[in-house]
Amino acid sequence: MKKFISILLILVVLSSCSEYQKALKTEEIGVKFDVATKQYEKGKYMKAIRLFEQIAPSYRGKPQAEKMFYMYAQSFYKTKQYYSSGYQFESFVSSYPKSEKKEEAAYLAALSFSKLSPRYSLDQIDTYKAIDKLQDFINEYPDSQYLAEANVIVKDLREKLEKKSFEIARQYNKISDHKAALVVLENFIIDFPGTPYKEKALYYRFDSAYELAINSVDSKKLERLNVAKSAYANLVKFNSNTEFKAKADEMLARIETDLQQFSK
Repeated sequence: MKKFISILLILVVLSSCSEYQKALKTEEIGVKFDVATKQYEKGKYMKAIRLFEQIAPSYRGKPQAEKMFYMYAQSFYKTKQYYSSGYQFESFVSSYPKSEKKEEAAYLAALSFSKLSPRYSLDQIDTYKAIDKLQDFINEYPDSQYLAEANVIVKDLREKLEKKSFEIARQYNKISDHKAALVVLENFIIDFPGTPYKEKALYYRFDSAYELAINSVDSKKLERLNVAKSAYANLVKFNSNTEFKAKADEMLARIETDLQQFSK
């Protein structure tokens, strides 16, 4: 009995493979569509894509075109080909504005672009694009069932950009380009007032102001010492128990000592 079942399964598989191969070679687009649909429903998305690619150019305007292009886009999404799925879902929304799948397709288009967002240390052009796409979706469908999820994704993407900006700003401090660090870190604090990196940004700004001041020429030293002292005040005003307190207090003591030379 087990042997019979095994043979039957093999025959079914061979028959399925034969059907698929025949569909690839036939000129009948209806056959291709039927087999592609079967492959899609079985979760064999790569095989479905091959057939959909063959019939897509000639299927526009046909009664089953809406279903086909939806499955085509979904197949790309399911196989993590997000550039293609984003493009296909956007094309679907444009081609079928009255479709009941329009909202879902619009969301999946935006979601596809969000999947292309790289880790924060890399170029973030795709992250900016994803935020724009998701924001367009949120504006278009303010009552969407996908709204909460879309807002969470936008928040995560914005946090990634925030971290990227902070790391760029901190890098100026790390390479001892303290003049640039003062400007870039100040801009970061202004641009992201609620950032979780604010305390660190304030500290690194103070550190750059301090290094610039104590290593300054006499003609600029007084002004720079006062800038550094003000940067310290901003840090402890933000958090009087900052994790950098001990080091910052040591630096302040040196600033006060150097300032005394100008009061004599």
